[in-house]
Amino acid sequence: MPSKREPEQITDLSRLRALMDPLRMQLYRLLYAAETATASQLARQVGETPSLVSYHLRKLAEHGFVSEASGRGADGRERWWQVASEDGWGFRASDFADTPEGAAAAGAVARGMFDTRVAQYRTYLDQKPAWGRAWTDASFSAEWLLRLTPAELAEMSEEFAAIARRWRERGKAAEAAGGAEDREQVSVHLYGFPFRP
Repeated sequence: MPSKREPEQITDLSRLRALMDPLRMQLYRLLYAAETATASQLARQVGETPSLVSYHLRKLAEHGFVSEASGRGADGRERWWQVASEDGWGFRASDFADTPEGAAAAGAVARGMFDTRVAQYRTYLDQKPAWGRAWTDASFSAEWLLRLTPAELAEMSEEFAAIARRWRERGKAAEAAGGAEDREQVSVHLYGFPFRP
């Protein structure tokens, strides 16, 4: 049965500010994809020292974004980490618009998320030939220009979220049943926002 849980909505400014650091955002995304990892493993992926990565993981843990993964590690010398919720998190800029500090934090986090997503897509484009025809034919990039009301855009967002949850649960169920062959992490980026030409 697919999960109907929604991402946690951040409404506390101190929690949102914890995500303003680009390295923390990158670590969170890598940990979400890996499910569990050590600071040393993540440090190799981001080109930083394990001590710096450990510091940022502890800061993310202080704010409830990551937690220690129990039952991992044979000797207990290295901590294993996981994201605190597989449903992720989100925030509404309007919840922080009442103060300049809040508005700045919301803007910085949103730009950081966008920059991370663009970098991830650029990496895919650079590596596209190495993925092979099946993956390159299956991947997509699309843009639709629609005329909607705010309520319709919000409804569309909810529909996309439900579709993503359904596919996430389908992939997890297939892996649990032993169907991990030819299964990769797939990133889907959709944006819906008003503009005036």
